[in-house]
Amino acid sequence: MARVFITGSTDGLGLAAAETLLREGHEVIVHARSAERLPAVQHLLDRGAQCVLGDLAVTADTRQIAEQANGIGGIDAVIHNAGVLSGPALLPVNMVAPYLLTALIAGPRRLVYLSSGMHRGGTTGLDGLDWAGRTTTASYSTSKLQVTALSAALARLVPHVASNAVDPGWVPTRMGGRSAPDDLELGHRTQEWLATSDDPEALSSGGYWYHGRRQTPHPAANDPRFQDALLARLAEHTGVTLGALA
Repeated sequence: MARVFITGSTDGLGLAAAETLLREGHEVIVHARSAERLPAVQHLLDRGAQCVLGDLAVTADTRQIAEQANGIGGIDAVIHNAGVLSGPALLPVNMVAPYLLTALIAGPRRLVYLSSGMHRGGTTGLDGLDWAGRTTTASYSTSKLQVTALSAALARLVPHVASNAVDPGWVPTRMGGRSAPDDLELGHRTQEWLATSDDPEALSSGGYWYHGRRQTPHPAANDPRFQDALLARLAEHTGVTLGALA
């Protein structure tokens, strides 16, 4: 059984993944933005799940989340599920937080990043982006192209870690809306499989997945030049590099 940390797990796909993994006998660490969100996962805590608190839109909180996770220790996999659709917090939550948590959480050998089919509409420009989230300087599509590139970069640079990105589909969550056409169950199954399965495909790295099948992402996601430029901007902003993972 694996110990899996899931960001943004008080509702939607993150909560569904946490419920499924706990039911299947895995150890689960959930994440809530604040103590006020704890009632949403109390049923999981009552069954043995552990929880970390912090707002991923705030860099200091993200660092504290990593400290809390390291205090629990023994993490086998991280599902970077948390995300926002728009607003100034878009880059801090969708891109900076996954980068920082990847750099700062010790031990996981499997990393799963939530992407989106909308990443194909993203742009590769890095100049003028407000990583701190004071203003809105990027689209949701661009943030998801970036996180897909982060996943692919890790697969290239850190071969002993299985790093994959998942398009969960347009599913009926709070973010997706009630009329979303995709299957909610299928929306969280792939990331659970990548985080815990011994299937050789699940142990592979560098994939972009949709409902259990590899897909072809935007070409920039697999472009080492874009990956390296993105990592350099994030290292400059955070003061943290991914060097310790290599």
